[in-house]
Amino acid sequence: MMQGFLGVLWVISLVLMAMAVFAFIDGAMRRGDAYSAANKQTKVFWLIILGLAIASNVFQILFLQIAGLIATIVYIVDVRPALKQVMGNGPRRGGSSSDGPYGPFNGR
Repeated sequence: MMQGFLGVLWVISLVLMAMAVFAFIDGAMRRGDAYSAANKQTKVFWLIILGLAIASNVFQILFLQIAGLIATIVYIVDVRPALKQVMGNGPRRGGSSSDGPYGPFNGR
């Protein structure tokens, strides 16, 4: 019974690590000026926080793992979409590439 519980904890820890690594790589690939344009903390701040989240998962420090999970979720849910919108590759809301500001542009 204990073996199964430890297996589940290992899988959860692995998922948390993958999320933190994804957020760190995504944050490193974004331009630094996009963070200030999106009214978020600096790129260096987020890379340090996400790097600490990865380190806390490597060294299995429970309190820091929880804080790292919260920071990772905040980055993925709040910061990343704001950066994508500022950088111009945010979510598309329908339409086509030929749409202008007042409707479709058909070249007529």
